Amino acid sequence: MTRENHPPPEPIPSPFAGLSLVPGAEIVATGGDLEPGLVHGAYREGVFPWYDADQPVLWWCPDPRAILPLDALHVPRRLARTIEHGGWVLRHDTAFAEVMAACDENRADGSWIHPAMRHCFQALHARGQAHSVEVWRDDRLVGGLYGVAFGGGFAAESMFHRERDASKVALVSLARHLAARGFSLLDVQFSSRHLAQFGCLEIPRAEYLTRVHAVRDLDVSFVAR
Repeated sequence: MTRENHPPPEPIPSPFAGLSLVPGAEIVATGGDLEPGLVHGAYREGVFPWYDADQPVLWWCPDPRAILPLDALHVPRRLARTIEHGGWVLRHDTAFAEVMAACDENRADGSWIHPAMRHCFQALHARGQAHSVEVWRDDRLVGGLYGVAFGGGFAAESMFHRERDASKVALVSLARHLAARGFSLLDVQFSSRHLAQFGCLEIPRAEYLTRVHAVRDLDVSFVAR
C-alpha cells in the first residue's frame, strides 16, 4: 500500500470574515455556539461573544473600540508605589479556572460568565490561546484577569479584586508583560473611568479592525517557548 502525498487542507474560512458592518451596530451576528476554534477565529476578526445564559450567542464588534496603548501606558503615581511595595506575587496561568470563577463573583451587572463561557475559555486556555494574570498574597488569590491571545493581539475579558488595587496591579502587569513579549495590541472592548486612568483610547471600529488584521498572524507568544 502506497501513501499518497496530499497538500495541507485549506484553513476553514471564518464566518466573521468580511462582515458587512452596519454603522453604529455593536452586535454583528447572533446564534451559533461557543466552539473554541470558532471563538478564537472570531477574535482574529475583531469579534467577541458576550451574552446571558438565557440568550442566543451574541457576537459583538463595538464602534468605537477601546484599546490600551502598550507604548503609552500611564501608571498613576500612587499605584506605581503600590505595585512596588504592595507585597504581592504576580503569576501567569497557574489558576485560570479560579480567576474566571472570581470574575463572576458579586457582579452588579449580572452574570455572563455562565457555564458555557467557562467551558469555552477553559478549552481555549488548554489550547494555549487564553491566559490569566494572577495577583497573590501568600497563598490567597486576591486579584486577576483573563483574556484571549491572537497573534500579536490580546483581548482582556474580565478582572476582579479581593484587595484594593489588586485588579489594577493585574492590568498593569498584563500590559507590561505583553509589551515585553512583543505584542502590540491590547483590546479592552469598552472604555470606562477605571480604564481611562491608564491611557485607554477609543478608536473607530474600522481602525481597530485594521490593527487586528495587521497583528493577528505575528509570531509572538504569551509564554516563553
